[in-house]
Amino acid sequence: MERMRLAIGQFSELTHEKLTFARQLGVGGVQLNTPVLPTDAGYWQLDDLRWMKDRAEGYGLRLEALENVPIQFLDKAMLGLPGRDEQIENYQKTIRNMGAAGIPILGYNWMPNGVWRTSRTAPGRGGAWVTAFHADRVRAQDDLVHGAHTLEALEGRTISEAEMWENYRYFTRAVLPVAEEAGVRLALHPDDPPLPSLGGVARLFYHFEGFRRAMEDVAPSPYHGLDFCLGCFSEMCENLLETVRYFGARGKLFYVHFRDVKGCADSFEECFLGEGNYDPVQVMRTLKEVGFTGFILDDHVPHLIDDSQWGHRGRAHETGFIKGLLEAVDKLC
Repeated sequence: MERMRLAIGQFSELTHEKLTFARQLGVGGVQLNTPVLPTDAGYWQLDDLRWMKDRAEGYGLRLEALENVPIQFLDKAMLGLPGRDEQIENYQKTIRNMGAAGIPILGYNWMPNGVWRTSRTAPGRGGAWVTAFHADRVRAQDDLVHGAHTLEALEGRTISEAEMWENYRYFTRAVLPVAEEAGVRLALHPDDPPLPSLGGVARLFYHFEGFRRAMEDVAPSPYHGLDFCLGCFSEMCENLLETVRYFGARGKLFYVHFRDVKGCADSFEECFLGEGNYDPVQVMRTLKEVGFTGFILDDHVPHLIDDSQWGHRGRAHETGFIKGLLEAVDKLC
């Protein structure tokens, strides 16, 4: 019987060092974010995907999921631009190849201009560096320090929410039948930050109703669910536990990014677990109560003193925190 379990991720290559680190932390799996693979074909090819799965298993680890194709694989589909049909066909090939390789989940987002932050080095506890976003400091994309993609193809025009929903409907109607056939689950990540519009492009997944509409009205399927990023849902400042209960009861929580923030969508800073908007003990208990059996991993982590660029020290701390929560809830609840 499947149970909640731990993984690490947010890296792009299965190096000996990362895989050994995973083993040393005592997690059972890994997840890759935008893995470094050949991009010339416009999709991920079967031999490369099989190699990654075998590589992880060679270290006794499960390759739990891949998250995010390169932006150039999906930008036209998200924006409804000429060339989207070719991108969607290639995305279908990626899904089929993942199914053939035995990789069960593909995480995706609907943010054509990416994650936005205004600082990578905001001071956190004890001077640790954390990322932050303050909408009043954004005057242009040049003011951003993390994640946003310039969209030259738009030539200055904006895209409405209605247009983005239509693009999303077009995309999901094409790819979900392929996912069902291939046995690959698609996991939707929230918008980050969860605001109605950024850079002239409307966002869809910044509040509860957007996710409900996607999962139940626009693209219902047992192979369609959520990459439930607790940090993003915390940024929404809605009822987080009720959201966990709602989607958990419907089997829509595929995996969880366990992080938190102080503040809400237009002004927040990331933080250590246990000092943010939500009570991590209550969240873990609620995941247990709704029967969540997927994997949990850290996400953005505070950058500790003398840490590596990837954040080994921060990740060891956060993973240990999550592991303690998980074991306690498993035994006591």
